[in-house]
Amino acid sequence: MADLFAPLDDQPAYRRIANMIERRIVGRSLRTGDPLPSETDLARQFGVNRSTIREAIRELEIHGLLGRGRGEKRLRVTRPAPRDISSGVSRALALHDVTFLELWEAMMALEPAAAQYAASRRSTGQLQALLRAGAEFANSGADTAAAVAAVVDFFTAVAEASGNQVLALSQAPLNVLLVPALTRLIDDLPQARSRIALAQVNITGAIKLKRGEQARIWMEKHIRDFKRGHDLRERG
Repeated sequence: MADLFAPLDDQPAYRRIANMIERRIVGRSLRTGDPLPSETDLARQFGVNRSTIREAIRELEIHGLLGRGRGEKRLRVTRPAPRDISSGVSRALALHDVTFLELWEAMMALEPAAAQYAASRRSTGQLQALLRAGAEFANSGADTAAAVAAVVDFFTAVAEASGNQVLALSQAPLNVLLVPALTRLIDDLPQARSRIALAQVNITGAIKLKRGEQARIWMEKHIRDFKRGHDLRERG
């Protein structure tokens, strides 16, 4: 088997090696499920000690790019979970002091499209996930944390049902930003729960019946209502 990597010209660091392996994964030279060469082989290819390779591997495992199957000793290329991808994006957004208006504009751009696509692409299992999220919200009672978690699950289920990986991956960091604003909204506005429940029922119904335009319109109403609630709370 031909070597995947050439030795480093200067004294190597584990992060530089991790970056080089990551570029191979992103460039699809190494694909999901492909086995990684052994530590010994990687140390030979890079011209470094095995301890340096171990540090690089640990870095890639933390980011979800490498992992082991159940009962396997061999490392393989893995696909990061959306939460692993979103954590870095969420930190970046938080550090840039994202405003509520910016969050709302992003949701207006993404959520109606996701709902419209979901109506034509959703599977039976994805529809069930939507129904479960709606039921969780309806049964959350006075538990604000449970209600917020159910709303997040609902948006996630819509995005996953859209069949568009970009929309699905974009949803996770939006959810992180949504949680604090939604928590304040539900806590401070008594009518928020009933309006969210109504929107969820209509969006789910449109997706169930595969009525894309109706799903899009109801999602737009839902997101606009979110801003109206935020503005009402700010004025109050």
